[in-house]
Amino acid sequence: MAASVLALFLSVFLALACSTAADFYRDAAITWGEGRGKILEGGRGLSLSLDQTSGSGFQSKNEFMFGRFDMQLKLVPGNSAGTVTTFYLSSQGPGHDEIDFEFLGNSSGNPYTVHTNVYSKGKGDKEQQFRLWFDPTASFHTYSIVWSPNKIIFLVDNSPIRVFNNHGSSGVAFPTNQPMRVYCSLWNADDWATQGGRVKTDWAHAPFTAYYKNFNIGSCAPGTPCATQELDAKARNRLRWVQQKHMVYNYCADSNRFPQGSSLECKRSRF
Repeated sequence: MAASVLALFLSVFLALACSTAADFYRDAAITWGEGRGKILEGGRGLSLSLDQTSGSGFQSKNEFMFGRFDMQLKLVPGNSAGTVTTFYLSSQGPGHDEIDFEFLGNSSGNPYTVHTNVYSKGKGDKEQQFRLWFDPTASFHTYSIVWSPNKIIFLVDNSPIRVFNNHGSSGVAFPTNQPMRVYCSLWNADDWATQGGRVKTDWAHAPFTAYYKNFNIGSCAPGTPCATQELDAKARNRLRWVQQKHMVYNYCADSNRFPQGSSLECKRSRF
């Protein structure tokens, strides 16, 4: 391993190993929105708003190489059609890596769609979507990304909803060598977000506001228990239940979009 890469790895490992629950003043920077993003409760919470002029967003001040990233969110209530609230990891530049939670709003009385995706070396097209088994606008719930050298796990209130494995030398790209920052945003995407863009944002309900709190980061560096963590029987059963009862889209089963057949990671997928 080159000295510069080793130095980067050690620095992010130490940052993760020593981390505690984040203070948004200390650990995050509101990067866009012209005042629509606000840090609350002395740094313990943060709100993002969207109106007809602009949305808003923030990012972590540090970048990380592997980790468990927890964020509690309370999503836009009522008629949230056209809005997208996000919590994701991303590197920068060409051939970027990215691990996505995106929450696609809907018209009043209809459920949010939780959209997940994984990019490696600039290539994504690995979407899975879910409907939650609770109202994500009524109270805060915890959404987690576990990113280790071996796998990526998406969790909701500590229940796994998706696992994306590193298949090593099989040719399936996996994010292993680009550090990423945490990004969160609230923006208008009514050209695609709600029922394929058929339902547009109703600006009479603006401003739309989502809330974030209890941002926490823990280490998944090589050698830590997180890096080699496997789902136990209870977690595997929970994952099956979520995917059987609440999954509404799986790229692995989309023969219209991928007529050449399932990707290798779909055929080799396991817990």
